[in-house]
Amino acid sequence: MTRKTYLKSSGRNDVWFAGACLVALVVWGIASNADAQVADPATAQNPSQAVAEPSGPAIAWNVAVGSDYVFRGVSQTEEDAAISGGVDLTSGTVYAGAWASNVAFPGDPDTDAEIDLYGGVRPEFAGFAWDFGVVGYFYTGQPNGADYDYVEAKVAASRAFGPATLGAAVYWSPDFFGAAEDEATYVEANAAFSPADKWTVSGAVGRQFLSSDFDYTTWNLGVARQLTDNLTLDVRYHDTDEHDFGDIYGSRAVALLKAAF
Repeated sequence: MTRKTYLKSSGRNDVWFAGACLVALVVWGIASNADAQVADPATAQNPSQAVAEPSGPAIAWNVAVGSDYVFRGVSQTEEDAAISGGVDLTSGTVYAGAWASNVAFPGDPDTDAEIDLYGGVRPEFAGFAWDFGVVGYFYTGQPNGADYDYVEAKVAASRAFGPATLGAAVYWSPDFFGAAEDEATYVEANAAFSPADKWTVSGAVGRQFLSSDFDYTTWNLGVARQLTDNLTLDVRYHDTDEHDFGDIYGSRAVALLKAAF
């Protein structure tokens, strides 16, 4: 993420945009799940073959502590430690959730937390697992006029090949973080491989495009070890090709301990 502070003179509709997109996605996903539960006429006439009622939604919680919070190759905590937590709700292919972390930006002593709200659907078709979603990023304590809040639409796809998974994702925002009406697109290719039980090696290469030409490329490579049923340790190297943008764009190794329930 290009963490450069610009001011905007126009009003913001980010929250309304995020809410409308989330509602549309969730309604569409629920309708799709409902259609999948309807039996054909022959089955419907035979109660013994009727499709069972779908199970209720599932809730998962997570909390993590890391040596840094890195987003798209850029430190969001000025290279300091981060504590984060979130909750996810899933029902069939529909999902929604919230996540929060402490943040700190150069030259900004006020902004102290990021809160993300997201939702979408994860269908499977054409041999791929898909993710169509919306993510809203909101910041507490930001200076007046900073306008850090923004929303992204997301399309991602992945496919498993034995112990390996290959994927790609595209994110688009009509009005990016703190930029003067900047349109932004982020594209990424990623891969994960499990060489042994409880071990995962993964990495990604991405490119952030901004209409103000603050483009950069980022990549990461790391290994995760599942310590217990609920606890995972991830050690990862991050870097970008634009160290001249500032120290937060520099290379770094980050350790993250995450608990999920």
